[in-house]
Amino acid sequence: MNASELKNMDLGELVDQLNSLDFENVGSWPGPIKVFAAVLVLVLVLGLGYFLSIQDLYVSLERQQRDEQTQLQSFEKKAFEAHNLDQFRKQLAEMEQTFGALLKQLPKDTEVPGLLEDITHTGLGSGLEFEKIELRDEVAKEFYVELPIQVRVIGDFHSFGSFVSGVAALPRIVTLHDFTVTRPGQGDGSLAELGLLYLDITAKTYRYSSKDSALGAKSTSAKK
Repeated sequence: MNASELKNMDLGELVDQLNSLDFENVGSWPGPIKVFAAVLVLVLVLGLGYFLSIQDLYVSLERQQRDEQTQLQSFEKKAFEAHNLDQFRKQLAEMEQTFGALLKQLPKDTEVPGLLEDITHTGLGSGLEFEKIELRDEVAKEFYVELPIQVRVIGDFHSFGSFVSGVAALPRIVTLHDFTVTRPGQGDGSLAELGLLYLDITAKTYRYSSKDSALGAKSTSAKK
C-alpha cells in the first residue's frame, strides 16, 4: 500500500487496517503505518528526553543566569567603591577628626568636680536655688561609662529654660533626662506664694571605660 492508496482509503478501512495489524510481526505492516509508528516513537522519545534531561538543564541554566546577575551587581558595587576610594578615605578622615573633637568633650575622672561646679554656676546664673546636686553610681555601657548627676532646683519656668540652655552650651558633653516639675508641698507655703516650682532632672556626662582605653593602648603598642 502506497501513500496515494492511503489517501483514497476511508476512515473505516483505515481502522480495519489498524485492527488487523500483527504486533508480533511488525515487518508485515504497510509502509505508511510503519512511518507513522516510527514518527510516534520518535516523538515519545524526544518528549521523555526533554522531561528527563533537557528540563533539568533549563533549570540549571536559569540558576546560573541568576548567579550571573548577582555577580554582576556585586562587581558593579565593588567597582563603584574602588572608583570612589579616595572620596571614602577623605570622609573617613573627616569622621575621625569629628570623633576626636567629640572625644575631647568627654570629661576625665579628675574633671568631674569641675563639671559639677559648672552646672552649679549655670543654675545660679539662671536664678535657680539648688536643693540637691549629687553624683550617682556610674553605669557601664559597651564602649563608654555614663556618669549620672541628680539635680533638684527651685525656680520658675523661665529660670528652668535658661538653665537647660546653659547646660547645653557647656564645653563638655552633658545631656538632660527624666525631668519632672512639681509644686511645693503644704510645708513650703512661701515658695507657693512666690510662684516657685521644683525641678528634678538627671544630667548625664560620659567618659570612655577604662577597659576600652586599655584595649586601645594594647592595640597601639602592638602596631608599634
